[in-house]
Amino acid sequence: MPLIISDVAETWQVGFQDPATPIMEGIINLHHDLMFFACAIFVFVSWMLLRTIYYFNQKSNQVASNLVHGTLIEIIWTTTPALILLIIAIPSFSLLYAMDEVISPTVTIKTLGHQWYWSYEYSDYVNSENDFINFDSYMVPEDELDLGQLRLLEVDNRMVIPIKTHIRIIVSAADVLHSWAVPSLGIKCDAIPGRLNQTSLFVKREGLYYGQCSEICGLNHGFMPIVVEAVKLPNYIFWISNKLGE
Repeated sequence: MPLIISDVAETWQVGFQDPATPIMEGIINLHHDLMFFACAIFVFVSWMLLRTIYYFNQKSNQVASNLVHGTLIEIIWTTTPALILLIIAIPSFSLLYAMDEVISPTVTIKTLGHQWYWSYEYSDYVNSENDFINFDSYMVPEDELDLGQLRLLEVDNRMVIPIKTHIRIIVSAADVLHSWAVPSLGIKCDAIPGRLNQTSLFVKREGLYYGQCSEICGLNHGFMPIVVEAVKLPNYIFWISNKLGE
């Protein structure tokens, strides 16, 4: 049975898309850890609330209690949340530092947001005319989609990257605020005119990864998708060679 991987949103999907980078795996693991604590606290607080409502009412306790404080219980309800926050903080800071770290990149790609499309530049490669590889990426109109392609998500030129390679993405915008976001890769980087933001990628498996602009940027904000195609290194070199020959 072939492995079916969700790298694009599915109908009625609630959870995460399948991770393709260590960062996204860390985000999902942190989410699961936080949900464990959140569910445990919710159950405990709900139990305490219902127990208080059931037992401590005028009918059950006609004589009011004169207890105003208890040193032990106050110590417990102060130190316990502090310990829980400390336990949560350790993996949170670890993940934040991992997301900000850019390990000596092998490939650098510049991403520029426009109203309403993306453009990409591979500045590591120069052709015979000393020009970089650069191209625009527009959404494929619905009436031009091939069978099996995804509506509002397909583009005419995909961003192609090699797997198992450290990649630096430099993100900016030419006009207004945009945001370059691909859920399966665990990336959401703001594109701000006049400013360069950077993020890193290390894709672990081949695939097509779909994203969209995640910053309201005007009329056609919902029509500037992102498609990242992760391929093996020989295929990437072949693609680069073809681009340099164009």
